[in-house]
Amino acid sequence: MDYSRYIASIPDYPKKGIIFRDITPLIGEPEPFKASVDELTEFAKSIGAEAVVAPESRGFIWGTVMAYELGIPFVPARKPNKLPRENIVAEYSLEYGTSSLCMHTDAIKPGQKVIIFDDLLATGGTINAVIELVNRLGGVVVGIAVIIELVDLKGRENLIDVPTLSLVQYEGE
Repeated sequence: MDYSRYIASIPDYPKKGIIFRDITPLIGEPEPFKASVDELTEFAKSIGAEAVVAPESRGFIWGTVMAYELGIPFVPARKPNKLPRENIVAEYSLEYGTSSLCMHTDAIKPGQKVIIFDDLLATGGTINAVIELVNRLGGVVVGIAVIIELVDLKGRENLIDVPTLSLVQYEGE
């Protein structure tokens, strides 16, 4: 399916020179949303994922559904001060700033095979922060999946060498 038909491009958002890829039209259309969930779920199944980890907030949209479909745990990677129990923190850079993500210290079992899902792969900063959190808790990242990959930013080159799936790639923008 051509998922790009359901992604809106918003120029100069959140700042001048950035083209924001809005996935809300995709989640608003049942058929392509279901198709994307099915494709991502099959990928997760094929790599033997035992948990889905996703950063907030758009990662939660697909990540929770994938986990439900697979019958495996969903683990949220949250922004600071959102988790009520003991947690660990990883800081990272974005293409337009810096941030950090947190995960409960008991969220991943040692040796647990994890797929990381996020809506967007740009420079790889967010996904690498999630990889750091999973590794620190003893999990094993077995795959990465995203809806959108901004190929020119070469984020894939900054990730660990595991199977990686992107449903839509944008180049030269």
